[in-house]
Amino acid sequence: MITPVATPASTAERPTGRSFLLDLLKAVGCVLIVLHHLAFYGPMSDVVHRVWPSLIGWFSEYARLAVQLFLVCSGYLTASALAARPEMDGAGVLRLAGQRYLRLAIPLMGALSVVVLVTEWIRPTFDHPSLSDTPDVWSTLAHVFFLQDLTGQQALSAGVWYVAIDLQLYVLTLLVMWGASLSARANSLCRPDVMRVLLMLGLTLLSLVYWNRRSELEDHGVYFLGAYGLGWLAHWVRQSRTPLKAGLLLLALGLLALWVEPRWRIAIALGVALLLAAMPTCGLAPAVAHGWRAAVSQLARISYAVFLIHFAVSLPVNAVVTAHRPDSVAWNAAGMLTSLGLSVLAGVMLYRLTEQPRQNLRQYLIWVGLFMASAALAMHMNGSA
Repeated sequence: MITPVATPASTAERPTGRSFLLDLLKAVGCVLIVLHHLAFYGPMSDVVHRVWPSLIGWFSEYARLAVQLFLVCSGYLTASALAARPEMDGAGVLRLAGQRYLRLAIPLMGALSVVVLVTEWIRPTFDHPSLSDTPDVWSTLAHVFFLQDLTGQQALSAGVWYVAIDLQLYVLTLLVMWGASLSARANSLCRPDVMRVLLMLGLTLLSLVYWNRRSELEDHGVYFLGAYGLGWLAHWVRQSRTPLKAGLLLLALGLLALWVEPRWRIAIALGVALLLAAMPTCGLAPAVAHGWRAAVSQLARISYAVFLIHFAVSLPVNAVVTAHRPDSVAWNAAGMLTSLGLSVLAGVMLYRLTEQPRQNLRQYLIWVGLFMASAALAMHMNGSA
């Protein structure tokens, strides 16, 4: 029998800081998600599709699977960040959850402040289904608290759902740690590190074979917990005293899920998790990046900002190209590439404004206020104030 022991390895073996492998996965995922949205929403991609139907079709249908890269990496990094905390209490859950919320919310408020104004600016001359509805009071508040999908409000930008899912998964992880600590206090025979692994194994398995197969749960973190949990368990494998046995357990977990129902998203998540678990320590150790590696690491650093702002960039580019060269394949293809490049530049700006400065309650209130003011201005521009 395999005993899930999560005893840490020596400090020298534990990867810390930025890992180029993780940076590479996040950078690739970032580019694929932007290309997916460019292909999915159109209308530039509709024109390009006439000449390159397979390429645009692949970006539209399969590039979205890059979300699995972010889920697995997020689970792995969360496990790594929390590994040094042997105990968790209610106060710790609230404090860490609040910090995570601020980290996610401040850049999101900045991006939404732009996208609602851009949408209303181009709406009179660009009539397309990709435009979201004008915000109202309730949708604005729902976005502030990441409740837009749970309350039935239309998202104001592409990919906003992922931000809410990320917070749900992080809070769920904190609750697992708290539950493990409570179990250890109630029973001296229970070790909190062992209980964490047992709880995460059980929840990951439940997600993979049940929750992830129910489409009505797509707005809830438990639907994505399978991929996130595989990333968390990949870190456990690296820290285990018996990494080979732990790795085989991780593999068996994924194969069982694929046997129950083959899914590309789970196959990709399992592959990435096994890669993180099996990578030699030198492959995950931080190193000074030069040349193209430095560019990849920089893109990974701003990947969240690019993910949030790219929709606000692609809308006006779509509007301009459609207005002036609606039937030109070359112009529309160039417009898609321009959107990608400008999204990266806008991501740099958003990162410097919202992620690089110290994120605290004061900054949060400023950005929430800016978003609310932008939403009010958007309503005024639309005449629905």
